[in-house]
Amino acid sequence: MSTTTIAIADDHQLLAQALSDLVQKFEGYDVLYVAENGRDLIERFPKQGIPDILLLDVNMPEMDGFETATYLQKHHPDLKILVLSMIDRDEQVAQMIRLGVRGYLLKGCRPAELREALDDIRTKGFYYSEFLTHHLLKSLQVAKVTVNTPTVHFNERELQFLKLACSDLTYAQIADEMCVGVRTVDGYREAIFQKLHVKSRVGMVMEALRLGLITL
Repeated sequence: MSTTTIAIADDHQLLAQALSDLVQKFEGYDVLYVAENGRDLIERFPKQGIPDILLLDVNMPEMDGFETATYLQKHHPDLKILVLSMIDRDEQVAQMIRLGVRGYLLKGCRPAELREALDDIRTKGFYYSEFLTHHLLKSLQVAKVTVNTPTVHFNERELQFLKLACSDLTYAQIADEMCVGVRTVDGYREAIFQKLHVKSRVGMVMEALRLGLITL
């Protein structure tokens, strides 16, 4: 497998350099540079290159993580972002997912989990951490399904299933709520999985958030 390039955007220089040294030890990864904020990151692109994966802090001066992710989503959508932050508030985690980040880790995570996250993002495109799953499922208690997006289309029953799936109901309970059999619900689930290109309930929720199908 070819080398995956990494950039780090974090204003805490000592921690950022330690993180760079750690990632540099992972086989198959090469850290291109460490930027102090989003503006510094973007200014490095022309001369130092655009990385495959960005490790992004949230709280930074001049151009924070939200502003940086917004810019990159518009101008460099192929750049995969892994948030590495101290912030664990539900609404900010959900906002970052809507901005297209591929995973969210706390800075207190173990090196092995960081390596796993990078590997999953490189091979699968996303990393569904236990932390992220917990916060998404908490947020889903107030989730609402919006209208169809222009790129992904669902029928009325699929949208009803998606709304119910964004809750703590089991699939059997969803079947009762929709007055259909469990096999029918399985069909709705598989149809949505196929349309969103996901393989799990959490993956479905993340994609629905990213596409704007779900609001929190």
